[in-house]
Amino acid sequence: MSAYPDPVWLVVALALVQAVDGVICLKPVPFIAQCFDDVGFPRRLWWLTPPIKFAAAAGLIAGIWVPYLGAVTSVALVAYFVVAIAMHVRARDFGRNLFLNATGMLALCVAVALFGFVL
Repeated sequence: MSAYPDPVWLVVALALVQAVDGVICLKPVPFIAQCFDDVGFPRRLWWLTPPIKFAAAAGLIAGIWVPYLGAVTSVALVAYFVVAIAMHVRARDFGRNLFLNATGMLALCVAVALFGFVL
């Protein structure tokens, strides 16, 4: 593992995506709410998503100076999106939310983990 993530812009980009995602999950915008409903994510747990997203963004930004924290955060995001994909598959939700959103985010998180912190 290098002293600092390289390229740092990739880490910052994922942090920005997570922060924006956290904002749109505060009061879920319609397409987020529909996605949660489609996969059967209980409404009583929706409030958990913004703090998770904001913590991920903070962990990634802090990971610029504390690479192990960034690496752990990246791996946690990979796990998060693997679970999200599993929820879509379980619900037989094979549309845009699975193939564009969840799979695309998984690919970005894997890229950040590998290129930002491992390679």
